[in-house]
Amino acid sequence: MSLDPGQRQLAGRLADLDPHLSHWSSKRTPTSNGLFVHGPAGRGKSWLANAYFDAVPTHRKTRVHFHSFFDELHRHIHHHRDEDRAVQKALDEVIRDCRLLFFDELHVHDSGDARLLTRLLERVFARRIVVVATSNYAPDDLLPNPIWHHIFEPGIALINAHMSTFHLTGSIDYRTAGGGRISGFAAGDWTTDPVTMPKRYDGTSLAVRDRHFPVLAARPGELWVTFAQVCSAPMSNIEYLEWARTYSHWVVVDIPLFDDIDAEAQQRFINLIDVLVDIDVRVTFHSSHTLHRFSAAASRRPDAFRMQSRMQLLGVVNRLT
Repeated sequence: MSLDPGQRQLAGRLADLDPHLSHWSSKRTPTSNGLFVHGPAGRGKSWLANAYFDAVPTHRKTRVHFHSFFDELHRHIHHHRDEDRAVQKALDEVIRDCRLLFFDELHVHDSGDARLLTRLLERVFARRIVVVATSNYAPDDLLPNPIWHHIFEPGIALINAHMSTFHLTGSIDYRTAGGGRISGFAAGDWTTDPVTMPKRYDGTSLAVRDRHFPVLAARPGELWVTFAQVCSAPMSNIEYLEWARTYSHWVVVDIPLFDDIDAEAQQRFINLIDVLVDIDVRVTFHSSHTLHRFSAAASRRPDAFRMQSRMQLLGVVNRLT
């Protein structure tokens, strides 16, 4: 695949971060200790940043994704909960001895996460760690809710002080351009076909950290759930991450339009798609609504654009009229 002009510029900016990347360029002098890449969904931010990360000739590097990072961080904080400086110890355990930290799909919608992310940024910049971040939001637009935005202003100030920024834009969402559906999330489907329940359906429950959650069925490698079970119920990314690592194929049924559910259920579905794409789980989505109609309704939520772009990876089976 050839790079478009914006992607070529980004490749050069990434190469500027490390003069030893002969794969990208040579005899370069580092111009920054970090790069914050932002722009619309599907323009190649994560793809290029991942290629850069893989090419850096060191083992002292760490890639984190928004949801898995906070899950891991909370587990470490819980482990040190009775000790002094619990958060600092947890951050050091997550960062380890890395010299390059790649933070993929950075976005902030929760005030508690905003505070922890600020602590992380303080820690990594104090240790002079090179940070690469990709986001659909410019730094000043993170934590967009005006009620809570001020909480992350210290984190935004750290980003602006220690990282240069690059706006990767373009007219093409490459997720809509095809390229073959081989495995993982891109091998999934959105279908309006009637649901055929699996044999031995018994309506079971799964336990995650002493909490129990009802599901339609759980079999080796396959999980069946309703939208209501995973998005209308009070669930968190902890459960999504646990199940995404356990079940390589999900079947999610009875998916409504965003117009018919509350804001919390909408956000859970957006988070769920983030996790399933990041861990690359194949999903069969069943709905009485076409994917086009679902996406059109979801577009009325300002922060649903990333989810909409990712859903373009799916195959579509629309046989109902």
